[in-house]
Amino acid sequence: MKVAPNTVFFFRDSDGFGTAISEAFHPNPNDPSLRLLEEPFELSLDRYGIKDVKASGNILHFVDHQGFYQVSFVLMQNYEPPVLACAVTEVLEQIAGEKSSPLPTIIIPSIVASSKLKRDGKILMKSENKIPLYGLQIGPVTDTIKAMVASAEKPPCPFQIHHEPLACLLQLARVLNLPTFALIGEKGRRVSDRNIEDIKVLVCFMSQLD
Repeated sequence: MKVAPNTVFFFRDSDGFGTAISEAFHPNPNDPSLRLLEEPFELSLDRYGIKDVKASGNILHFVDHQGFYQVSFVLMQNYEPPVLACAVTEVLEQIAGEKSSPLPTIIIPSIVASSKLKRDGKILMKSENKIPLYGLQIGPVTDTIKAMVASAEKPPCPFQIHHEPLACLLQLARVLNLPTFALIGEKGRRVSDRNIEDIKVLVCFMSQLD
């Protein structure tokens, strides 16, 4: 599975967060240097004994005038355990198995309900209008991850994630030793435009998209 050196990974969650973020990024029609290429994917899960479900989703690639992928957005269908781990494994192995060097940096933006984040008496929500973003780094350190570490807050210790899709994705990225950085915020009453903008600013910074 071919992706850009910087790849943003989302789930198509019920709150619409992943879809909202992916739709927030569009090439400037007045800028001929970038174009958008969309590719659906559907991967068999037969080797896990799962015959009736496939790992599916869409990939949005921002491609420059020379045909090089600048950044990719992987928007994957949401699954429940145990299919979740199998589907995520299949997608990440396809990304890791691409004949490219170095491995792409995986960026995982996520806004999670406060009940799913366990911390040592610390409160993530600092105001009603802004969600602070915490950064978790996994695997090899790349230049992109160095920049993201400098721009995100370090989570309190101990810090545990009980959000199944995010926890699964992080664990499997660790197993595959993929350079990975998660941006994690605490969800308020709804996914607001301000929440989306906060994530978009950091993803733009990461991907160098204007």
